Amino acid sequence: MTRLPPDRSEVVFDDFKPAFTPNQAVVEANRCLYCVDAPCIRACPTSIDIPDFIRKIATGNLRGSANTIFASNVLGTSCARVCPVEVLCVGDCVYNEMGVPPIQIGKLQRYATDAAVMRGQTFGEAGPDTGRSVGLIGGGPASLAAAHRLRRFGHRVTIYDSRPLLGGLNVTGIAPYKMKSDAVEHETDWVLAIGGIEVLRGVSVPRDRTWDQLLTAHDALFLGFGLGPDSVLELPGGGLGGIEGAVSWIERMKLGRVDLSAVRSAVVLGGGNTALDAVRELAGLGVPEVTMVYRGNEAQMSGYAHEWKAAKNEGVRASWGSVPQAFVGEASVRAVRCARVDRDRNPTGETFELAADLVLLAVGQSKLGDLVLGLPQVSIERGRIVTSASGATGHPRIFAGGDCANGGKEVVNAVAEGRDAAVAIHNLLAGAA
Repeated sequence: MTRLPPDRSEVVFDDFKPAFTPNQAVVEANRCLYCVDAPCIRACPTSIDIPDFIRKIATGNLRGSANTIFASNVLGTSCARVCPVEVLCVGDCVYNEMGVPPIQIGKLQRYATDAAVMRGQTFGEAGPDTGRSVGLIGGGPASLAAAHRLRRFGHRVTIYDSRPLLGGLNVTGIAPYKMKSDAVEHETDWVLAIGGIEVLRGVSVPRDRTWDQLLTAHDALFLGFGLGPDSVLELPGGGLGGIEGAVSWIERMKLGRVDLSAVRSAVVLGGGNTALDAVRELAGLGVPEVTMVYRGNEAQMSGYAHEWKAAKNEGVRASWGSVPQAFVGEASVRAVRCARVDRDRNPTGETFELAADLVLLAVGQSKLGDLVLGLPQVSIERGRIVTSASGATGHPRIFAGGDCANGGKEVVNAVAEGRDAAVAIHNLLAGAA
């Protein structure tokens, strides 16, 4: 099994949200009102019973608290760190309406799940063998959640992943000030510890296994292969050195080392959460000048406001109303030429250059829907696999979830979709028994 090198660039980052001490956790848990019709539950894509797990922390029942979390979200350890709770459960806490600081739900979830993992607590057992088999394409959060739930039902499971490391963007893309890759590796091993999950790494579908072969080998398939490479900008100078996709760069930074010794100025193009991760990581790695370039204004950006606030506090600047026109340089990039646009994104006639020794493109990722073009009854819409709420496609034995179906949402959405698809697959296989 591939293991991560210890000298990765990401290891220099500290937790942006430090873990609670036992005293802090108990005090915070006792602030909870334990709402009966809790809006925080509705705001959680996996519908964790948040008041219940918090009450158990308050009463010292950490084992029970962790079990409540894992029953809804088997990747509760990572989601406690990476979920944008500010716009989910914490954002819907009733205390917000009272002018009182909301309950720090994510940090309480981390406290309970970390304690469980540290003492070797497991969750769930494999059910009696049903004789049924499910193949999962991709090894990210959606597939891991589906695999664990399917094993609890007693179905045999095989994960096919093109990479040497399981975890998908959880291991290659999560900002290291939230969660580092070795922690994701540990969580993945914890999920696999239920037993009976065969993992075939370095297997690319449909190159190494055709869809016909997989449908012959398994009673059902779950598609969880995520998104493709970074989207590119077809601009003059795009072939210069020092221009890279943000997702690709973040992966290199997390799994190995990146050399920024010659980078004085870095520019990140985009206004989403990948762009915000990239600028914060560049600043955290010591780049003196980091600028985010976005065509809209601050209110129009799709990235989370709390992430941008943190980026500003870390010294990141933004060039709002700016559209890149060309990359300037000889062998390597030295500047990005931009055009100014107004609030409605109409050109103002102003052009300017931003110095840049490194440019990261955070303008989206390609969709991988074309991988399933050979599958009958599976529909693709704008590169995404079309599914029902339970993950069903038009093919009776094929289900899908995660980024390949939702277009690129949060880890917690992928977990919910993988879990729910596993239930739907089980109902299908149980009905066919």
